[in-house]
Parts: sequence; structure tokens; C-alpha cells
Amino acid sequence: MILLNGEYKDHIEISDRGLQYGDGLFETIAVLEGQAIFWDQHWQRLHSGCVRLGIPVPDAELVKREAKRLCQDAQSAVLKIIVTRGSGGRGYRQPESIVPSRVLSLHPFPEYPHHYKELGIAARFCETRLGLNPSLAGMKHLNRLEQVLARAEWTDASIQEGIMLDINDHVIEGTMTNLFYIKNDTLNTSSIIHAGIAGIMRGIILSLWTGEGLPAVERTIAREELLSAEEVFVCNSIIGVWPVKRIEDSYFSVGPMTRQIQFWVDRLTQEARQS
Repeated sequence: MILLNGEYKDHIEISDRGLQYGDGLFETIAVLEGQAIFWDQHWQRLHSGCVRLGIPVPDAELVKREAKRLCQDAQSAVLKIIVTRGSGGRGYRQPESIVPSRVLSLHPFPEYPHHYKELGIAARFCETRLGLNPSLAGMKHLNRLEQVLARAEWTDASIQEGIMLDINDHVIEGTMTNLFYIKNDTLNTSSIIHAGIAGIMRGIILSLWTGEGLPAVERTIAREELLSAEEVFVCNSIIGVWPVKRIEDSYFSVGPMTRQIQFWVDRLTQEARQS
């Protein structure tokens, strides 16, 4: 089910800059019992990204109504919102008058095995490196070729996620997740000043953790530091929190702090679906 600028359609103009240049942004939102979970956080990130890219921000109430049309009968689904700079002529120069395109689509919720959450997942380091670009860092923009190439590196079904480093070999994130590790009771995650996505779940976890008065650090992380962690987990808005039990030849326990974060996130998600 797809809405293009408020109308049920299944195609977009070939001149759209989202198709031509990846000139736009997207959000991927869990839908449970007709509710778009953590809507306000997703909208804030989309709004911020539009401002940073100079794309006129769509009307918030209009997009919310369109999302409700798609989601109201869905028990469990994924809502994807794409905003592009709209159609324009050939070439990188922006059109004089920008008329953004907005695409809302509803998709089946992925059926991941429950043991990923309970027992943890296995991960590997990717060879594909993330470039450094402060102008784009943090945004969920449409240019995802780095992730596409990284995810194509493995077909082994026993590996659930790939860990991406930047060109300086600093750990940044997973191909589809943000990554945290715990050592000496401190929560660590990569800073996203030069590369990476400011994930919604990442922000929620940092707020929950520091809200309890616990120490958290956003920092530059070396591969060796990650592998010396006591606990490791990955997260996003669809999967929630998955412990990492193994990265290549290094093994980790599914520890009490990861379990506490899972509990907090599950409770917050339940509150959101009932709101």
C-alpha cells in the first residue's frame, strides 16, 4: 500500500531527484496495533534532515494523517516515509522552485527469530568503509550504497549483522543498526560527527541510560576496544535491541545491563502502542 503525495499510486516520476540523485531522506517506523511507534522522534529527525538539506519541510499534520490512513488497520507492519526534493531537470543544480515528493508505504513486519533477542546474534566486520562527511553525518538520507555494498559481503545465514568502520578504521555502526558496548559499567557508542546515522533507538537508549544517572560516552572507538567489551548490542526502531554474542572469533555474554536496556525499551514501546 503506497501513498504518493497523498494519492494511492505505485510509481514516481522518472525525473524525481530522489531517483536521479538520492536527493532526499527516509524514515522506517514500526507499526503496532495501528500505532506508528515513536512517531515524534522520527518526525523530528525527518524535519531536521529536511532543514539541513534545504528541502521544504512537509506539513506535519498532513503527513500524520496520511500515515494514519495507511496504519490504522495494521496489527504489525513497517511504515516507510520518503521525502525527496521532487522533480527537476538534468544536472545537480536544484530547481528554482522546489516541490518535494513524499512517499508513504506500508510493508509486512520482518519475522526475525525470537532467539536473536534472547540469545544474541553473530556479527562480522565489513570490508566496505564509511566515508567521512560532516555535512551528511547523522541524517538518514537516501544515499545508502555503502550499506548496500557492505551487506553484499556475506551470505552466511549464521551471521546476522555486519559492523562498519570508517576509512580510519574506527567502529561506527552496523549495516542496519547502531552499536553499543558496555565496559566498566559505562555505555559506549560511536560519535556520529563524521559518519553514521543518528538512529531513533540509539537516541532513546542514551536518554534512558543517562536518565538513570548512569555514565554514557559517545566517542571514537577502535576495533580492539570493541572486542574487549563486556557486553555488546545493536539496535534500531524495528528490531529493538539484539545482544551480540559473537564478533568473528570474539565472544560476549548477554549481560545484565543489556537485559536492563531491553526491559526499558520494551516497556517504552508498550507505552507507545497504547498511547
